[in-house]
Amino acid sequence: MSLEDLTTRMRDNIGDSSPLSATVKFDFGDDGLIRIDGTATPPVVNNDDGDADCTIKVSIDDFQNILDGNENAQMAFMMGKLKVEGDMGIAMQLGSLLG
Repeated sequence: MSLEDLTTRMRDNIGDSSPLSATVKFDFGDDGLIRIDGTATPPVVNNDDGDADCTIKVSIDDFQNILDGNENAQMAFMMGKLKVEGDMGIAMQLGSLLG
Protein backbone atom coordinates (compact mmCIF):
# COMPACT_ATOMS: atom_id res chain seq x y z
CA MET A 1 0.00 0.00 0.00
CA SER A 2 1.36 3.42 -0.91
CA LEU A 3 1.77 6.42 1.38
CA GLU A 4 -1.15 8.06 -0.43
CA ASP A 5 -3.36 5.03 0.22
CA LEU A 6 -2.40 4.94 3.91
CA THR A 7 -3.06 8.68 4.23
CA THR A 8 -6.51 8.26 2.70
CA ARG A 9 -7.22 5.35 5.01
CA MET A 10 -6.25 7.41 8.07
CA ARG A 11 -8.38 10.31 6.82
CA ASP A 12 -11.34 7.92 6.50
CA ASN A 13 -10.69 6.44 9.98
CA ILE A 14 -10.77 9.91 11.55
CA GLY A 15 -13.70 11.38 9.62
CA ASP A 16 -15.00 14.83 10.57
CA SER A 17 -14.09 14.73 14.25
CA SER A 18 -10.86 13.53 15.77
CA PRO A 19 -10.88 11.74 19.11
CA LEU A 20 -7.62 13.61 19.80
CA SER A 21 -7.14 17.30 20.44
CA ALA A 22 -3.45 17.10 19.56
CA THR A 23 -1.11 16.73 16.62
CA VAL A 24 0.39 13.34 15.82
CA LYS A 25 3.01 12.45 13.25
CA PHE A 26 3.65 8.95 11.93
CA ASP A 27 7.23 9.07 10.62
CA PHE A 28 8.11 6.36 8.09
CA GLY A 29 11.67 7.58 7.50
CA ASP A 30 12.56 7.77 3.82
CA ASP A 31 9.03 6.57 2.91
CA GLY A 32 7.44 9.82 4.15
CA LEU A 33 5.03 10.66 6.94
CA ILE A 34 1.41 11.15 7.88
CA ARG A 35 0.57 14.10 10.13
CA ILE A 36 -2.78 14.43 11.90
CA ASP A 37 -3.85 17.77 13.33
CA GLY A 38 -6.70 16.92 15.67
CA THR A 39 -6.84 20.51 16.92
CA ALA A 40 -8.32 21.67 13.59
CA THR A 41 -12.01 21.39 12.72
CA PRO A 42 -12.35 19.25 10.72
CA PRO A 43 -9.11 17.37 11.51
CA VAL A 44 -6.35 17.73 8.94
CA VAL A 45 -4.61 14.57 7.71
CA ASN A 46 -1.78 15.14 5.26
CA ASN A 47 1.84 14.38 4.44
CA ASP A 48 3.27 17.79 5.39
CA ASP A 49 6.02 17.79 7.97
CA GLY A 50 5.54 20.00 10.99
CA ASP A 51 5.59 20.11 14.75
CA ALA A 52 3.68 17.38 16.58
CA ASP A 53 2.77 16.69 20.19
CA CYS A 54 3.63 13.03 19.60
CA THR A 55 5.75 11.40 16.88
CA ILE A 56 5.50 7.69 16.13
CA LYS A 57 8.49 6.28 14.25
CA VAL A 58 7.63 3.04 12.47
CA SER A 59 8.28 1.41 9.10
CA ILE A 60 5.53 1.82 6.54
CA ASP A 61 5.15 -1.99 6.36
CA ASP A 62 4.72 -2.35 10.13
CA PHE A 63 2.25 0.56 10.13
CA GLN A 64 0.18 -1.15 7.45
CA ASN A 65 0.26 -4.42 9.44
CA ILE A 66 -1.01 -2.54 12.50
CA LEU A 67 -3.82 -0.92 10.48
CA ASP A 68 -4.75 -4.30 8.97
CA GLY A 69 -4.89 -5.90 12.42
CA ASN A 70 -2.01 -8.28 11.63
CA GLU A 71 0.23 -6.69 14.25
CA ASN A 72 -0.53 -5.24 17.68
CA ALA A 73 0.79 -1.70 18.22
CA GLN A 74 1.73 -2.41 21.85
CA MET A 75 3.68 -5.50 20.84
CA ALA A 76 5.38 -3.57 18.04
CA PHE A 77 6.40 -0.95 20.64
CA MET A 78 7.73 -3.60 23.02
CA MET A 79 9.68 -5.27 20.20
CA GLY A 80 11.24 -1.93 19.17
CA LYS A 81 9.42 -1.79 15.82
CA LEU A 82 7.55 1.33 16.91
CA LYS A 83 9.15 4.22 18.78
CA VAL A 84 7.32 7.09 20.49
CA GLU A 85 8.71 10.60 20.89
CA GLY A 86 6.83 13.26 22.81
CA ASP A 87 3.61 12.81 24.77
CA MET A 88 3.17 9.10 25.57
CA GLY A 89 -0.37 9.80 26.80
CA ILE A 90 -1.36 10.80 23.27
CA ALA A 91 0.23 7.64 21.88
CA MET A 92 -1.91 5.58 24.24
CA GLN A 93 -5.07 7.17 22.75
CA LEU A 94 -4.23 6.19 19.15
CA GLY A 95 -5.96 2.79 19.26
CA SER A 96 -9.23 4.19 17.91
CA LEU A 97 -7.43 5.73 14.92
CA LEU A 98 -5.54 2.59 14.02
CA GLY A 99 -8.52 0.26 13.91
